[in-house]
Amino acid sequence: MCRHCPAGDSKLVQIVDAALLDVARRAGEWLVCRPGCTQCCTGAFAINALDAARLRDGLGELKHIDLQRANRIQLRARAYLQRVAPQFPGDSNSGILSETDDAQERFLSFADDEVCPALDPQSGICEVYRYRPMTCRVFGPPVRNEDSGLGVCELCFHGASSDEIASCEMNPDPEHLEDELLAELARSGESGSTIVAYVLAE
Repeated sequence: MCRHCPAGDSKLVQIVDAALLDVARRAGEWLVCRPGCTQCCTGAFAINALDAARLRDGLGELKHIDLQRANRIQLRARAYLQRVAPQFPGDSNSGILSETDDAQERFLSFADDEVCPALDPQSGICEVYRYRPMTCRVFGPPVRNEDSGLGVCELCFHGASSDEIASCEMNPDPEHLEDELLAELARSGESGSTIVAYVLAE
C-alpha cells in the first residue's frame, strides 16, 4: 500500500488521541461525543496537506480490505463535488482552497449543509475514522483558537461553568509536531488546504 504520510504522523496521532482520552476522563458526562453522533460531520471545513495525506492512506488501506466500501465512499465524494464545485472558493480542479480574503470569506458559508462523504449514511459512523483529519479528532472538547478563544461543541458541556469548561481544555499538539510534518510535506511539494471530498474523490 502506498504511504503518503511522513513517518512522524503516527506519533502526532498518538499524542492527539492521548490528549483526547485525558480530556474525556476530566470531562466525564459533559463530553457527549459517541459513535453515531454526526454533529461535526455536516459542513465543509479546511484540511491541510497532512490531513489529506492521512486520508489517502486510509482510503488506500480500505481498498485492500473492502473495495466495495471504498468505492461507495468515492462515489459519495464525487457526487458531493458535483454539487459544490461551481461555488468552490479555490481551484475546483485541484481542490486547493484560495487564500485570498474574499475566498476565505466565501468559505465561511460554503457547503454548510453537505454531509462528509466519509460518513456512512446508514450507521452514522466515519468509514475512515482511524485516518480522520485533526479537526475531527479535536471536535467536542474545549480547544483554544487564536481568533475566537476557547471553542467547544454546542452539544457538549451543558450545565458546566466557564471555569469547569476551561479546566477541561485540550492541548492537542503541545510540541507543534504538526507544523514540522507540514514543513516536511511542503519540501516535497505537498502544500495548500483542501476539503475532505476532494481527497476521497481522487
